Amino acid sequence: MQKGMTIVYPVHSGLYINLTNRCPCACTFCIRQKNDSVYEQNPLWLEHEPSFEEVKAAILSEDLEKYSEFVFCGFGEPTEALDVLLQTAEFLKSKTKKPVRINTNGLGNLVNKKDITPLLKGLIDSVSISLNSSDPKIYEKNCRPKFGQESHGAMLEFAKNAAKFVPNVTMTTVSTTITHEDEKKCRALCQKLGVKYRIRDFI
Repeated sequence: MQKGMTIVYPVHSGLYINLTNRCPCACTFCIRQKNDSVYEQNPLWLEHEPSFEEVKAAILSEDLEKYSEFVFCGFGEPTEALDVLLQTAEFLKSKTKKPVRINTNGLGNLVNKKDITPLLKGLIDSVSISLNSSDPKIYEKNCRPKFGQESHGAMLEFAKNAAKFVPNVTMTTVSTTITHEDEKKCRALCQKLGVKYRIRDFI
């Protein structure tokens, strides 16, 4: 495992922000199970979790105007570093009008032992949540969350609550990892929750 301090990295037209390597899941299909990076970047395994000042400095080293959005996404669950995430989002909002997104497994409430969704209001424009299956048993088998059986329901509750405070909430599954029938059930579940559904490519 190679480590470094890649705090920000470009993906397509977005600037991605890597806050932590902590994650309550160990998904069988997660790219970090076999790789040190994505898109031929420097290692995303961190030597240490960056402070807000380190994240701020990394962001300011970039030309913010060339990016279309800013995304909290790296080799860990962003809400594991909630305080730094919120400070960074507030900083971004003071510097640019471009959208800010969180890619998350939706277990932030369990991680932080409280409903964190109201804290996202005005700071986060989009949340993308890894649904991964409509079936709690399939979800638990594929994602292996440390919180066990309560994880799937907590994720759905997070999505429902997030939609009250964040303009765009999308739940996703990974193509080829579940059946087409399960994908149909996921779409129906998202409609019931009042959020969008997207099938993302397997990397």
